[in-house]
Formats: sequence, structure tokens, C-alpha cells
Amino acid sequence: MATEIEKAAERVAKLRAQVVKASGPLADAEAQLQAAEEAEAARRAARAETYNRKVVETWQERAEEAGDSGDAARERFHEALASEPWFAAYVEYRAARHKRGHVLTEAHRAQNALGEVVTVPEQRWYDALLLEDIVAHADRMAAELATEFDQELYDRREAYISGTD
Repeated sequence: MATEIEKAAERVAKLRAQVVKASGPLADAEAQLQAAEEAEAARRAARAETYNRKVVETWQERAEEAGDSGDAARERFHEALASEPWFAAYVEYRAARHKRGHVLTEAHRAQNALGEVVTVPEQRWYDALLLEDIVAHADRMAAELATEFDQELYDRREAYISGTD
């Protein structure tokens, strides 16, 4: 029985020696991995700082360019809108409301000039739902375009930070 214990103890001792021998390279590899991960994190942090400084230094010019980039589109929009029959009809309708306002203003002035009590009502303006619908739809579409642009900015930043730019 003692020999079996001795054999088992020798076997355990050999296996422990193998574990110690194998654990050295594993520990080295783990340390290298950790060092590489830390180096990559530091590199990304440095590139992020460089990118962020560039954004801070150039944001005003880039924001102005982005804002101005819509000028030609706005002009095309106005031209296209003016050529639409439904828009021409809407303008005519709004002009009629303005004309009424001018008549009321003239009557108001005339009563004042005559020293009479002003009985002419004030012009009442109320929003047309058509405009609200157009603006709401345009805002939704514009937000989608802006979201795509935001994604492009994010992708550029990530590509720069990752070093794949």
C-alpha cells in the first residue's frame, strides 16, 4: 500500500511540475495581452484627444459650411414651390386674408381720424393646418438626413481613432 501512495505522490509531483512549467508561458502571454490591450487603449485615447482637439478647433468653420450648404437647396425649394399650382392657390388664399387685414386697418384709421369710437374688429390670424403638416413632414425628413450625417461623423471619428482612416 505504501508503494501505491508513493507512486501516486510521485505522479502528483510530476503533474505539478508540468503545471508550473506550463503556467510560466501562459502568465507571460497573459501579461503581453494585457500590455497590448493597455497600449491600444492608450493609442485610442491619444487619437481621440487629437480628433477632439481638431473638432474643437474647426467646429465653427465646419458649422458655417454645413449651414451654408443648404442655401442653394432652399432657393431650389422656393423655385419648385412657386411653380406648384396648389401653392399658387394657397398664396392667393393667404393674399385675400392680407387684403382683408388692410381693409380693416384702413377703416380703423378712418374711424380714428373722424374721432369716432372704433368699431372695426382687429384682424384675426390663425394657422392653416396645411402649413403645419408640411413643416412637420419636412422636419421628419430633415431629421433623417441629419441622422445620416451624424452617423458619418461618428464613423469618421471611429475610423480615425482606430487608425483605419
